[in-house]
Amino acid sequence: MRSLLFVPGDSEKKLEKGFASEADVVIVDLEDSVALENKATARQVASNFLSERRGTLKPSIYIRVNDLSTGMTDDDLAALISARPAGIMLPKSNSGRDVQQLSAKLRVHEAENDLPDGAIRILPIITETAIGVLSASTYANATSRLSGLTWGAEDLSAAIGARTARDEDGRYTDVFRLARTVTILAASAAEVAAIDTVFPNFRDMSGLEAECREAERDGFTGKMAIHPAQVAVINAAFTPSTEALQHSAAVVAAFAAAGNPGVVGMDGKMYDRPHLRLAERLLARAKELGITA
Repeated sequence: MRSLLFVPGDSEKKLEKGFASEADVVIVDLEDSVALENKATARQVASNFLSERRGTLKPSIYIRVNDLSTGMTDDDLAALISARPAGIMLPKSNSGRDVQQLSAKLRVHEAENDLPDGAIRILPIITETAIGVLSASTYANATSRLSGLTWGAEDLSAAIGARTARDEDGRYTDVFRLARTVTILAASAAEVAAIDTVFPNFRDMSGLEAECREAERDGFTGKMAIHPAQVAVINAAFTPSTEALQHSAAVVAAFAAAGNPGVVGMDGKMYDRPHLRLAERLLARAKELGITA
């Protein structure tokens, strides 16, 4: 998952545009982009759209349901599981217990829709509440359904009373850098993908590109988008380059040729086991994307 594009579930026109994009995942949104009075309409529109096009849509389908505290999650699942989404995005997830609760709900819906147990994955947003940030470590071993962990700044701003998440230079302030950091660490601990949050200014492509570069550098493997125009920039940033893949393949080959020692020399440089693990991870990512060195 490099690019994950949010699309409001109550607009067939926007759903058409979203699924026509090159996004790896389209997140059909029943939460923030849908007004309270339109929730039922969004469920119906999204369900009809996805059911009518089953098997013809290129991007993977995730559904962002309303969070567990709203009392609307069950209605969201009942309306959309029949469309057989690849996953559910859980907003305002407070801990691993929340994904376990969602997993239990999914088991019932999978059985009712003749889906294999565990077929539907979960991608929680883990930093939209203060306790969520502080509970990031609880996702390791919480459920085998986890496809990744991601974070958000806007809801956290409201939760803690921060006037803004960024400083005058456009950089995240300390609280939000912490939320970003714990997401990377929690994803690593859970051995799942770390997905970066949205870049709100969809007209600022240079700013998006810079933020993507920083995210990829720090360990994120994908990024969420709010506009189809952002998808190409995100895909480019999170697609391993030919040079990086060739180097990683060479590192792996050097260790194998030397009998997998602790350290190998290559091109005048020394590489140890952490370098090998990093190379293997990059090659694994490329394989998932269908890219070869």
